[in-house]
Amino acid sequence: MTSSAITVENLEKRYRKTWRAQPVVALAGVSLAVAAGEAFGFIGANGAGKTTTIKILMGLIQPTQGLARIFGISVDNPTARRGLGYVPENPYLYDYLTPLEVLGMGMRLHRVRVASLEKHCMEWLERLSLAHVARKPLRSFSKGMTQRVAIAQALCINPRLLILDEPLSGLDPIGRRDVVDILSEYKRGGGTLFLTSHVLHDVERLADRFGLIHEGVLRAVRSPAELAGDQEMVLVRTFGTNPVVGMREDFSGRWIGEVSRIGLWEHLEALRRAGHVLLEVRPSLSLEVAFMRAIEQS
Repeated sequence: MTSSAITVENLEKRYRKTWRAQPVVALAGVSLAVAAGEAFGFIGANGAGKTTTIKILMGLIQPTQGLARIFGISVDNPTARRGLGYVPENPYLYDYLTPLEVLGMGMRLHRVRVASLEKHCMEWLERLSLAHVARKPLRSFSKGMTQRVAIAQALCINPRLLILDEPLSGLDPIGRRDVVDILSEYKRGGGTLFLTSHVLHDVERLADRFGLIHEGVLRAVRSPAELAGDQEMVLVRTFGTNPVVGMREDFSGRWIGEVSRIGLWEHLEALRRAGHVLLEVRPSLSLEVAFMRAIEQS
């Protein structure tokens, strides 16, 4: 069995608005590999090519050029997607069905056998806080509730790969936290994640590597360690009353400052002597800053 869950080689996609117009380039020679058991965050602005890549992986559109494989099987072959959980950015589910029916349909399509289909589906609906509406039609659901049904359907098939396009869209803060916790558990269990999100903080929590795509071009692939290594400054946040050199008061009683890695321990000792309570120490280079730098340097 191949060790790569996703392999993309020189993937291109061009659209023609009219026969005479120049084609619009959505993807320009994207190549990447996602290992089995890895969580890969695909980051980019609207129109960067994230959803186009996912649609090719899901067999929804054909590439103009290049190859894409899932666990070594070409995406042209529908069997490549057996055992693959997928949540699109705007999931459309038949609104006359109930969550229990939606999950049951997914189980049958993927030919997943369990001792009790209803019990298995109800357990996932419970995990996503939907058990109380398991038998109500989806037409009465909010966007966030519909999103949770789609996530439950993707997870209940015990997928070996999850492809999630903006999975946190429409969720409230509690819903986002619950879904991130569930995805973290799925990852710890050996599952493979390929996700896009505008909520970069949540991507940083989940992903082992980040692909930074802009205008159809994969600008960089970075791990968290590489992101941290790109910056020699560390962000420090504290709570206290006495001023300390190198710290500025963010607002009443809360201080923030940047210090070099070499001088970090000496700076922390100065903060301790001043009676400050340490709130946070982290590399000052965030995923958002790394993405902007990748664009500027290209």
